[in-house]
Amino acid sequence: MSLNVRIGVNPLSWMNDDLPSLGGETPLSVALAEGQQIGYAGFELGNKFPREPQALKTLLAQYDLALVSGWYSGRLAARGVEEEIEAVGPHLDLLAQNGATVVVYGEVADSIQGAPRPLYQRPRFFSDARWNEYAERLDRFAAYTLSRGVRVAYHHHMGAYVETPADVDRLMALTSDAVGLLFDAGHITFAGGDALTELKKHIGRVCHVHCKDVRPEIVKLARNRNWSFLDAVINGAFTVPGDGTVDYPGIIACLAAHDYAGWLVVEAEQDPVIAPSYAYAERGYRTLRSLVDGICKEAA
Repeated sequence: MSLNVRIGVNPLSWMNDDLPSLGGETPLSVALAEGQQIGYAGFELGNKFPREPQALKTLLAQYDLALVSGWYSGRLAARGVEEEIEAVGPHLDLLAQNGATVVVYGEVADSIQGAPRPLYQRPRFFSDARWNEYAERLDRFAAYTLSRGVRVAYHHHMGAYVETPADVDRLMALTSDAVGLLFDAGHITFAGGDALTELKKHIGRVCHVHCKDVRPEIVKLARNRNWSFLDAVINGAFTVPGDGTVDYPGIIACLAAHDYAGWLVVEAEQDPVIAPSYAYAERGYRTLRSLVDGICKEAA
């Protein structure tokens, strides 16, 4: 049993990509300085980061931070593999030249994650043919990124084609090991799954982990009142590890039991006016640090 991990953070605690008004006034330098002070080893990309490889490298070096990875808005549900490979080029260069070994692939074709529409209106693949076509495209795309030294970390996401545990199960069954799974404990819980159960099912494919927690009472309201994904975010559906009901002790123990090596990324879309950035980012870090250190002591 081993746990070779680094703890990183997504800048969503300070500023929101889907809702730029949340934390829009916060300079990137504040997020980087506070994240480094808390103890994080790296950051995922956000909308305020430079997109030129050397500029990004220089910026992160100022704070002694690594590049964890970065979200890529993929459209393989709507376009061909060659077009997708051409589109991903600059982003892949940015990641590869800054030492990131995974790319966060989020399918945004037909997604309603940023739209003012209730979550039940999300897109779905309604036939075996559509599922098979999508999986085949994703496999080919993932093989290409892997040839560049960067593995696809597929992000199941609220409001998208692959949202529920059943969706994740099917995608993993139809694709090869070239397609890694980004396990997001918050999204899988919001989608109706038990995070630890789903992690155990697909642990062999997990290459990246997003650590957010869930406030179930808000998720229930979101479902009952037909909120959009962004309405749920604004109202506090997500929070940092240790502030919700997700079984993080169980998740960290499961990762350790399967010798997970990679990043644990604290990520919690919240309004920083209501959930102060530093306090919540620190709480998420302390929760994970304590659990990881406890595992390491047991193994010693």
